[in-house]
Amino acid sequence: MKTASFQEVLARPKQSEQLPPCGAGCATGADIRGWIGVIAQRRKLGLWDAEAFSRAWRMVTNVNPFPATLGRICPHPCEAGCNRAGKDGAVAINALERFLGDWGLRQGLELERLEIGEKPESIGVIGAGPAGLSFAYQMARRGYRVTVYERNAKPGGMLQYGIPEYRLPERILAAEIQKILALGMELKLGTGIGREVSVRELKAQHDILFLGIGALRARMLGIPGEDGGSVWTGTEYLASVNRGEPPALGAEVIVVGGGNTAIDAARTARRSGARVTLLYRRTRQEMPAIAAEVEDALAEGVTLTFLAAPVRIGRTGAEVSSVAVQQMQLGDPDASGRRKPVAVSGSEYELPASALIAAVSQEPDWEGLDELAPGAPWIRSAQHGRIDDALWAGGDALGLGIAGLAIANGRRAAEALHARLRNRELRIPPARIPIAGDAIKSDFHCDRARAVAPEISVDDRLTAPEAEVRGTIGEAQFLEEVERCFSCGLCFGCEQCFMYCNGGGFSRLEEPTPGTYFALKLDACEGCRKCIELCPCGYLTAEPMG
Repeated sequence: MKTASFQEVLARPKQSEQLPPCGAGCATGADIRGWIGVIAQRRKLGLWDAEAFSRAWRMVTNVNPFPATLGRICPHPCEAGCNRAGKDGAVAINALERFLGDWGLRQGLELERLEIGEKPESIGVIGAGPAGLSFAYQMARRGYRVTVYERNAKPGGMLQYGIPEYRLPERILAAEIQKILALGMELKLGTGIGREVSVRELKAQHDILFLGIGALRARMLGIPGEDGGSVWTGTEYLASVNRGEPPALGAEVIVVGGGNTAIDAARTARRSGARVTLLYRRTRQEMPAIAAEVEDALAEGVTLTFLAAPVRIGRTGAEVSSVAVQQMQLGDPDASGRRKPVAVSGSEYELPASALIAAVSQEPDWEGLDELAPGAPWIRSAQHGRIDDALWAGGDALGLGIAGLAIANGRRAAEALHARLRNRELRIPPARIPIAGDAIKSDFHCDRARAVAPEISVDDRLTAPEAEVRGTIGEAQFLEEVERCFSCGLCFGCEQCFMYCNGGGFSRLEEPTPGTYFALKLDACEGCRKCIELCPCGYLTAEPMG
């Protein structure tokens, strides 16, 4: 067996910034490690708390103008790969973003303009949902004249009409939208394209159009008895409630579906005083809804019935009186990769019902947009949402996704369009693999419990239906939670390398910045690897000497 030579064992350190799992998982493309690091390392950087908070808020809003909103509703995929999860729980990134967003609202911080001076091009945006507003924001802050057209009475799209007040208070969404509008764009509410103004007229008025219409059109079940009163889609029902026009449901409500809209509809119906049963044709493991929201539904008294599908709605006269349900079993995987539900023969039974809410699928509503309609539910685009030089798209018009993805679609389309219009190079970050968990030395950090947001009791939720279920963590919790971040793949100034280097190969920088605290003096390096082995965040990697 060959023994490694002394020269082969020796290695010098290389400062290598690497992609953290949170950054890889963030739908909006935010530099999560970066903005958390500014606050966690504020004393090392010579920043007061307010300075650090403000700098972090600007880092977040550079890509996402809705931190207080997403801090409440995002399913936070960024936390799924957090390297702290296996130690004492993932960093509560969602709670941190919410605190920062609320802080920015309280402080009256304004969104930052990127370029001074007005550009000659006129931009029209169809739809004031997350994709449309994100695109409009990024174009307006670069100096473009932007007009946003929204057919509803209020902006926000699914954020306004598809999410209950107890999850997203309207005042929070309205405040963040107002910051976007303050950049100087024009918002035309109650203006349906194809109704108040035609596509042809829009093309004559604007050089570029962005299509961000969302997916507010829901699909019905296609079963006998669904035509008639007391049957709604999930989006119809939630929109009615959010408009202050809640329909009368009666005592027994059946909700069909397993996604976030279904859970939101079930919990909202429960707040009306009805008994609510949710039917889902697969099992709990296959439910796409946010797990915490499912737990909340159970706590609030919603009955979840799995492997069950409605086959018929019974009526007494015109009134809904029952729902016939068939048991299902899981067969082979379908196109989605999930096992396909298969009906169990002879398994029908009936449930009493006074209303049914179907929340099984959504797609864009192309009414009035015949000139732009793709002839299919979803529009197809090239990279960054480009359809042609004068038409771009993003959000649910391209396919169903979470709000964070729609916001990212709008931003990326704006960045690409701006580069094209100004004949500039579009900088696209190269694809990278996140740093591996075994490169992080979690034992360097002491155990710290994850921050938990305050919640109101189940009784209070049902007696005050619009009360926000979860609160924002306090400032002390916030400052403790940012300290839990491992800063995976980037120096956070722990000084291990500086303290243990025998040769004095590290020198302090007089003006450190986040991630940059020491300069390497490789001519002083002895190649002992000690700094590499001690680095807790995986920032120092080995480079052979010689």
